[in-house]
Amino acid sequence: MELQELKKDFAVCKVSSVATVDLTNKFTFLSVTDEEISLVCEESRIPDNTIAVEKDWKGLKICGALDFGMIGVIARISKLLADEKISIFVVSTFNTDYIFLKSEHYVKALTILQSNGYEIN
Repeated sequence: MELQELKKDFAVCKVSSVATVDLTNKFTFLSVTDEEISLVCEESRIPDNTIAVEKDWKGLKICGALDFGMIGVIARISKLLADEKISIFVVSTFNTDYIFLKSEHYVKALTILQSNGYEIN
């Protein structure tokens, strides 16, 4: 399976409203629930109305459109990294999944994934 490095620094934010979130920016992931509004965006694009933020994330995109019936794609990656005590944050879209890792574990994670047959571009 092929993974693509997203050559950007990301942040996971909790925002007070969607008013200042620029949805035209690429790699902007927004979730609105009954309890919170969460945003994953480039660190350089953190909105002013952010109430809490976790910075220093790196991202990988699973290449190709993933069919909803595919089983275990995230589970396999998650297990490989969990076995090495590396946590992940996953965001799914209609077509694919994105895996975010803390910057301090990123190089080690790439090495683990490559040694287990993942091609990283």
